[in-house]
Amino acid sequence: MDQAQPTETEERVMFYDTDAGGVVHNIAYLRFIERNRTLLGEGLGLGLAGMVESGLYAVVVRTEIDYRRPARLGDTLVVKGWLDEVERVRFWCAFEIRREGDGQLLVTCRQRLAMVQMPEGRPARLPEYLLSAKGAKLDRGQEGTAAKFGGH
Repeated sequence: MDQAQPTETEERVMFYDTDAGGVVHNIAYLRFIERNRTLLGEGLGLGLAGMVESGLYAVVVRTEIDYRRPARLGDTLVVKGWLDEVERVRFWCAFEIRREGDGQLLVTCRQRLAMVQMPEGRPARLPEYLLSAKGAKLDRGQEGTAAKFGGH
């Protein structure tokens, strides 16, 4: 498994994603990111079936999101996600959403995740394979995450 492998998903903006003006609701972007993060997690060894089997879940504990430009009804969006940073007990995934065609950057986002052992709801250590990614050169996206979010 390649922890640094980015994941790309495509989303078509549907009527239910928008307000009366045809502009995408802010919550719709989080749903687009959720889909990408789920697939990214599979590539990181955090697949849904495996989490259910082990009872060890990756949970979002923080979301930072910047809405730069609006997406509109009918747009096709490309969501790119990658493992951005690995800390001792948490890790960060980063995302960007661009409009297909013109490549316009619409949204940047980072999410901090932690591992929780269920059903107890007890914090757990990161799996060793995620900790080993700490020293790996990670793909930071097209603009560099530290510059977009001003560090942490």
